[in-house]
Amino acid sequence: MKQRSFDVLGNIAIVNFSKDVNLKDRKKFANKILKDNKPIKTVLEKRGKIKGRLRKLQTKYLAGEKTKEVLYKENGCVFRFNINTTYFSPRLSNERNEIASLIKKDDEVLVMFAGVAPFSIVIAKNSKCKKVYSNEINRQANKYAELNIELNKLKNKVGLVSGDIKKVAGKLVKEKTARFNRIAIKNRLTAKEGKIQKNRLGCFDVIVMPRPKLKESFLEQAFMLSKVGTKIYYYDFCKTSEEELIVEKIKEQAKKFKKRIKILNVKKAGEIAPYQIRVRVDFKVL
Repeated sequence: MKQRSFDVLGNIAIVNFSKDVNLKDRKKFANKILKDNKPIKTVLEKRGKIKGRLRKLQTKYLAGEKTKEVLYKENGCVFRFNINTTYFSPRLSNERNEIASLIKKDDEVLVMFAGVAPFSIVIAKNSKCKKVYSNEINRQANKYAELNIELNKLKNKVGLVSGDIKKVAGKLVKEKTARFNRIAIKNRLTAKEGKIQKNRLGCFDVIVMPRPKLKESFLEQAFMLSKVGTKIYYYDFCKTSEEELIVEKIKEQAKKFKKRIKILNVKKAGEIAPYQIRVRVDFKVL
């Protein structure tokens, strides 16, 4: 059997075999991984592709300790999660670190599609933000996110906002309005002053959107939760050299929801398949 590559997540290695490799050879290769890589305690086989909004991965046990729970470290943070019930991409480690470096002091940050909270925790741990709100629809991921927040001692800096962002966004807008009204009454703002302040007191200074590969953009919800000056880091997928199509989609959505924006940066954020890339578009609400 020819030499094969494998992905490593903390103490677990994941191998993707072709259908023509028999079980005996698969187990032989798995045991060789364990022998040659002491930190690896478990070897799993990837079965099928990651699908759906919950981004669940199916794996089969091959060798080592019988577990699918990972202990993973990156960017000075530690994470626990189950490979089969939650999504985690180690390939976004540099992205998480870069986003954290772009956060300003006292920023309030929303992370959509947060999973077990890697973006949320790396941002909170490695920036001077005021607070990070971590939104995820997967209940199992939220359980691990809560654990990871505790493991990284960030209970006062990261807040979980569980549920479908389509429903959660409306609740957050109501909270924003209530907060604004309290401030307006307290400071006795005129109608004109109130309108100016309302544009400045939106929910979040920064919104991070590490989206799954879905048809929906969820930009409607991002715009609902933005204010003048909000920076949005939006992830999407396209063919190589077609990044401009993603930019045009964002511009069309901004026009649809009556938002003025300025594109700040467009960058490739990794190859996901031959001629298929993840792209990140940074833009600001004006």
